[in-house]
Amino acid sequence: VGASLAAILLPQVVTPDDVASTDAALTRAEQAAGLAPGRIRIMPLVESANAVRQAYEIASASPRVAYMGGATSRGGDLARSLGYRFTDAGLETLFLRSKVLVDVRAAGVPNPISGLWGRVDDLEGLRAFAQHSRDLGYEGLLTIHPAQVPIVNAIFSPSAAELAEWRRIIAAMEDAEREGLGAIRLDGRLVDAAHAKTARQQLERARRLGIE
Repeated sequence: VGASLAAILLPQVVTPDDVASTDAALTRAEQAAGLAPGRIRIMPLVESANAVRQAYEIASASPRVAYMGGATSRGGDLARSLGYRFTDAGLETLFLRSKVLVDVRAAGVPNPISGLWGRVDDLEGLRAFAQHSRDLGYEGLLTIHPAQVPIVNAIFSPSAAELAEWRRIIAAMEDAEREGLGAIRLDGRLVDAAHAKTARQQLERARRLGIE
């Protein structure tokens, strides 16, 4: 524990107590190092059926939990625990990735991150897997090789087209509200206050990433 440590990976989490005890240990270490309590974040790794089952409770066990998501490793701990056989399509892990994502979002975890793509040389497979994870609602993907980083960054960063669409939605709804309208048709689809709120949220995320 030191000023340069941002977060720790916590492997083999079984129960929420694992996260709570780690939080307490980090607090003691931060105090000993003269650091502000709570600055070091935790990423619990979901590597067992029990961790999938209790994902919400694990994610809620400490305010330090800032990164968490469903793992997908081929032949790893979670595969052994659940018994799934890895495929490129990823249907065998779709439920667990979706279930854990819902749990961590409900727990308020700010950066849900999904499992890794183990075939280092298969960059097109990585691209497809990252795109699917982004479509599900994840904010990022674990990587195991530098060659994977540019692809993951590109997939999870808002595109220029997305930024432009979000700005158009916000502007169109602001114009509509000035006219007393609660909903409009934009490019052939319904747009209302909920869509504008989502667009503002996405633009704020882009600003945090230094893009917008």
